[in-house]
Amino acid sequence: MMSSIYQINKGINKPIEFRGLYGQYIAYLAVGLVLLLLSFTLMYILGVPLVVVVPVVVFLGTALFLVVTRLSKRFGVHGLSKYFAKRGLPVYLKFSSRRVFTGLRVVQSNAERQRV
Repeated sequence: MMSSIYQINKGINKPIEFRGLYGQYIAYLAVGLVLLLLSFTLMYILGVPLVVVVPVVVFLGTALFLVVTRLSKRFGVHGLSKYFAKRGLPVYLKFSSRRVFTGLRVVQSNAERQRV
C-alpha cells in the first residue's frame, strides 16, 4: 500500500500577495501596465520617435510602480477602500426640527410595551 501525503493549505483567508502588493493593488498595477502598453503602441503608430517613446514609458512605468507600492504599504489590504469610504461621510448632520429625536422616544416606548 502506498500512503498518501496531503499538504495542508495554511493560506486560507489570507489576502493575495505578490511581491509586497496586496489584493486590489495588483489589479491597479496590471491595469496601469496595460494602459502603458496601449500608450506605447499608440505613440509608435503615430510616428513618435522611439528615442522619445521609450524614456516616457519607462518613466511612467517606474512612477506607476512606486505609487502603487506606496499605496499598498500605506493603506494595506482594505485600507484604501476604507479611506475613500471615510472621505464620503459627512462632517456633521444638520436637522431643522426636533421631530427626529422626539420620535425616537415613541418608537422605543412602543417596543418596550410590546415586550411586556
